Amino acid sequence: MQLTKLLGILGLIGSILVGLGEYFLHYSPSILEQADNYEFLGYVTLENLKTGHFLAIIGIPLYFAGYLHIYKMLESGNKILAKSVLALGFIAFAVGGVWIGSRGFLGTIVHLKSEISPTTYQTILNNYSDYLEVLVQVLRVVITLLSLFFVMTILKGGTLYQKKMAFFNPILILIITVIIGKLVPSLGKHVLPILMNSTHFIVFSMSLYQYNINQKTIKND
Repeated sequence: MQLTKLLGILGLIGSILVGLGEYFLHYSPSILEQADNYEFLGYVTLENLKTGHFLAIIGIPLYFAGYLHIYKMLESGNKILAKSVLALGFIAFAVGGVWIGSRGFLGTIVHLKSEISPTTYQTILNNYSDYLEVLVQVLRVVITLLSLFFVMTILKGGTLYQKKMAFFNPILILIITVIIGKLVPSLGKHVLPILMNSTHFIVFSMSLYQYNINQKTIKND
């Protein structure tokens, strides 16, 4: 069981590292006002783009450990559903890793805007949207399916989670975070740029909390 805990801790560290990386890559005071056409990246320093890129790349593999932790917490309930969550988690962060790995380079292109002809510059951005930004939509679909299987497995019973853990599924946390971020822009400009990572920080934290409760129950028995 110690391996299960270690995997969860690694996942939590991954959410922090990638979250910090994405914050460096995306945050500037103008992020909400300059959201169109990737203009906000022009307000992020080149130093921050480089720092954010490498922090995120270092952290991404730890997400796979985090989903192995979730699999181990779920497998006693229904192995097929648990494997579905694991497979979708791996797909999500393989896709997410490709996307996050492109952001630093995109930022350098935005910084070169004045040195590129307007037509060429817009073509580059359009190509980026077609090839890479579309991955965000894929990621959302995968996370939605993952969350559905996650909830189903927990509510069926027999997992190492209490049933209330079903509430702490990624898509619901993500939606709640978006709503809060939109209602409170002063908070949203810090939270929304790292949305998937702040979501998983909560998921992994709650999962480790549930793991500790489960271990205490076993010891008391």
